[in-house]
Amino acid sequence: MTEQKATNVTWHDGEITIDDRSGLLGQRGATLWFTGLSGSGKSTVAVALEKALFERGKLSYRLDGDNIRLGINKNLGFSADDRSENIRRIGEIAKLFVDSGMIVLSSFISPYRADRDQVRALHLESGFAFIEVFVDCALSEAERRDPKGLYKKARAGEIKNFTGIDDPYEEPASAEIHLHTDEMSLEDEVAEIINYLEEHGFIL
Repeated sequence: MTEQKATNVTWHDGEITIDDRSGLLGQRGATLWFTGLSGSGKSTVAVALEKALFERGKLSYRLDGDNIRLGINKNLGFSADDRSENIRRIGEIAKLFVDSGMIVLSSFISPYRADRDQVRALHLESGFAFIEVFVDCALSEAERRDPKGLYKKARAGEIKNFTGIDDPYEEPASAEIHLHTDEMSLEDEVAEIINYLEEHGFIL
């Protein structure tokens, strides 16, 4: 856990609650945390889900790995410590979005189980929903897809600490949603998530 360096700071609540915002939006805020290997389809399904939710009149926002690293986390690399701090910051950002009543679609490799568990704990401590989505894809298929050419570079030794090649990926022990993207169509993946959100009362 990152040390709190600022002193004499206090969280300030307003008069509008998360329940008030959820009632206005007709949805319950939640973070959907898409985790999986590079090339497994995390961003692809998140983009499709965002569109499907929008068409239903539901507000969501995507937090994508590359987008975040171009801004708030541009000072972080890919060491174990930097990866952990990357995920911690994203977790805090996602929590703020959830408090606003939004459905957050967070797409990050997030290879270490402890880091994902920390984000889950951040949410649960505040009474917010955290839904882990395991975007499961065989390494051989993810490497075949290789949309950014990263596996090729990792195999050539041009990228170090690359998840799945020379750095581990720790699979979720009990993800709320488990997608097999090397076996399912994109439409079926989106439908499975929508069904989960409906059944658990996140979209009304």
